[in-house]
Amino acid sequence: MLRHAYRLHSGSLSKMKLVEEQLPDPGPGEATIAVKAIGLNFADIFAIWGLYSATPAGEFVPGLEYAGVVARVGAGVTHLREGDEVMGVIRFGAYATHLNIDARYVLPLPQGWSFEEGAAYPVQVLTAYYALKELGAIRQGHTVLIHSAAGGVGIWANRIARQYDAFTIGTVGRAQKLEFLREEGYDKGIVRSSNFKLELEQALDGRELHLIMECIGGKILQEGYEKLAPQGRMIVYGSARYASVGNRPNYLKLAWYYLTRPRIDPQRMIESNKGVLGFNLIWLYHRAELLHQLLGELEQMDLGKPHVGHTFSLEQLKDAILLFQTGKTVGKVVVRV
Repeated sequence: MLRHAYRLHSGSLSKMKLVEEQLPDPGPGEATIAVKAIGLNFADIFAIWGLYSATPAGEFVPGLEYAGVVARVGAGVTHLREGDEVMGVIRFGAYATHLNIDARYVLPLPQGWSFEEGAAYPVQVLTAYYALKELGAIRQGHTVLIHSAAGGVGIWANRIARQYDAFTIGTVGRAQKLEFLREEGYDKGIVRSSNFKLELEQALDGRELHLIMECIGGKILQEGYEKLAPQGRMIVYGSARYASVGNRPNYLKLAWYYLTRPRIDPQRMIESNKGVLGFNLIWLYHRAELLHQLLGELEQMDLGKPHVGHTFSLEQLKDAILLFQTGKTVGKVVVRV
């Protein structure tokens, strides 16, 4: 089967080229998906730049999230049929018109959802739920601070936290996004600034801070950690501070941010009874049973449809990535195929 796919050796977005190539038949236990939509994630940017430890060596096809139609099934696959509408996660390879994937990671597209909505769901909802439930041990009535609150993970984190009657405080980088936070049901919204410590204090209004969904880094991370209550947990799943806009990273800026990153003393953690946990969903990819368990639990929640904020064509994929880098997006950025 012929397909088109974006390929590159990591280092610069400018290296990424759309090529025509042959896709082999699916192997035993695999399925071939005709991709209809691709979901963008921050990990894509770092993989393209070569700053993501999971990035494959040599030439590769980026992309972790897709929705589409089953085109072929390999031997032993019984839960899928040609023509099924599906979505899923893949350990790279989604930036393509067709892909082969282990059929265990192919999920049915919920009834009434578009392909764009399907491509906006699995990676970010699993990130939010695993962070809050498995690592954060969220409880009824907790207070949760959610950074990048208008982004894909942030939206799901708020919706999930509300299932626990949590008090949610969302932070954004631009004042224009505050109205969206209100529409999504956040209790408080903060525009991150040099006065973040004071603004967080005011938003808490005497409440204890139990959980932080941290993806910014730097001073914001440090000041959030300082406000955590005893037994509080900070879940670190990203570091947007290291991102810049353009084809390649700003290495001088990266070096400075790395050298000045927060240092949290384990001895002080013992004394303050706080925890910091880090994770990335891709390192759970081999845990297929766990991912299905989490998705099953999520199905029982009334979380609503994904919020797709921006759509691009396959030919505009580079433009989509450049917009994503700016921090101006709201909701999920999706590429139609």
